[in-house]
Amino acid sequence: MRLFVGLGNPGAKYAANRHTIGFMAVDRIAEEQGCAPWRAKFQGRISEGVLGGEKVVLLKPETFMNLSGQSVGEAMRFYKLTPADVTALHDEIDLAPAKLRLKVGGGHAGHNGLRSIHGHIGADYQRVRLGVGHPGNKDAVPGYVLHDFAKADEGWLDDMLRGISDGAEALAVGDGAKFSNTVALRVAPPRSSTTPRPAAAEPAPLAAPEDTRSAFQKLADRFR
Repeated sequence: MRLFVGLGNPGAKYAANRHTIGFMAVDRIAEEQGCAPWRAKFQGRISEGVLGGEKVVLLKPETFMNLSGQSVGEAMRFYKLTPADVTALHDEIDLAPAKLRLKVGGGHAGHNGLRSIHGHIGADYQRVRLGVGHPGNKDAVPGYVLHDFAKADEGWLDDMLRGISDGAEALAVGDGAKFSNTVALRVAPPRSSTTPRPAAAEPAPLAAPEDTRSAFQKLADRFR
């Protein structure tokens, strides 16, 4: 059994924030993979499904980001899971937009949601780091992640979320390489090698050589 935790802040005010991309990811999995309707439990919302033959519980903590670990710890104890059964999907400012990386263990790098989870279940869980880009200035980070995605982000964001849903079965059965590759193919599909090349342009006709004969010579040549 697996517990997929999407990190974010509850409420319409935060629904389109970069910081809430984890919610968006598990919402897309639930919608496209035929999971059960969301219901209230564990200080959050949960949905359940079977992905790749593995039972998966999707969790969106509603404690706000800084207290996410309370909800995660409660769910983990109820289902008698270990940290190795938990995968947290969260925004990552140290990755470019549309980039994704998997990581197990390690520090929380100042992410308040991860910091809270660390405090409740330890560090030995898997993270799906979803790149949202960096504002370029450390002091601007809080405002940046609590701001909605820009209009220009809609294309790659939808591709990434679709890729996460497509690869959810692989993630559930522990095939991280296949999951990552599935997302990458959605975000940047390979160009087809069968696309016909444009036809070569017809060569321009050669210009006729300049006639340097005198008018008298031209007249004489007509009667030869």
